Amino acid sequence: MDTLPEWPAYGLAADVRPVLAQAMAAGEHVALATLFAATGGAPRPPGAQMLIGLNRLSGFLSGGCVEGDVAAHGREVIDTGQPVRLIYGEGSPYPDIRLLCGARIDILVERVMPGDPAAERLIELTAARQPALWVTDGRARACLSPGETAPSMQDAVTRLYAPVPRLAVVGSDPTALAIAELASRMEFETTLIRPKGPPVGPALAGVAYMRQDADVALRAIGLDRWTYVAVATHDLLTDETALAYALPSQAAYVGVLGARRRIPERLARLKALGVPEAALDRMKAPIGLDLGGKAPFEIAVAVMAEIVADWSARQDH
Repeated sequence: MDTLPEWPAYGLAADVRPVLAQAMAAGEHVALATLFAATGGAPRPPGAQMLIGLNRLSGFLSGGCVEGDVAAHGREVIDTGQPVRLIYGEGSPYPDIRLLCGARIDILVERVMPGDPAAERLIELTAARQPALWVTDGRARACLSPGETAPSMQDAVTRLYAPVPRLAVVGSDPTALAIAELASRMEFETTLIRPKGPPVGPALAGVAYMRQDADVALRAIGLDRWTYVAVATHDLLTDETALAYALPSQAAYVGVLGARRRIPERLARLKALGVPEAALDRMKAPIGLDLGGKAPFEIAVAVMAEIVADWSARQDH
């Protein structure tokens, strides 16, 4: 890969962990570039990453201003094994590479080899849906789970990974399909639940399918605090079954599609089913931000906007 692709589809991925896992499984050496400091309105925050392999590229660090140069440095790091720290913007030794936003960003580029213990631990913690802290000085690195003590390193760069966000969509109409498809494109691990649905799920890339009753399916998925639930059916029994299970769970968010005027009636039925008042208070209804749209993907955008706002707020704490 001597030059970057003309269309930066690699930058559509914000999370490089899936490609890192693929490279490690294939026995490939890669370079991992981590943006660890940013000032002046940089388009990407500290923690943004880019993975560079001989035939792999994932993630982005700016609006396209520096990625080509970072990739070139990454290929050198793969060859030499020597990490580099790059500065772009004010104080940069590369005055011909300008950040049009006027920001300054600092980036560490390090080589990660197959069998690297930190990389293997990161992959394990990701699969186990556990937070992971990446600590590195470019030569030595560690990956820690919560509560573990970080090794002492001079000028260490850290990157905290949350588990991959998940979305369970209960429903089968075009709106439910649109929510599931958009969530998958946005790197959510997405499952569509249609109780007693057809044996084969819809042709949606990256979307798993379950046809059990809603509570059974949600229990099998496991509603941890990085999981979101969108109930988008037109069946009151299915709605109530899903909500009665999801609302008292650890799920980060539970929303339901439906008319605003039906909310009191819905709440009364859920309360009669024994759902605690505190759990009822966190039900998002009607689901999604009020953007005024009514078409399936317009509603999907509203739903995912509300979910992303919640997810982003959680990452800031």
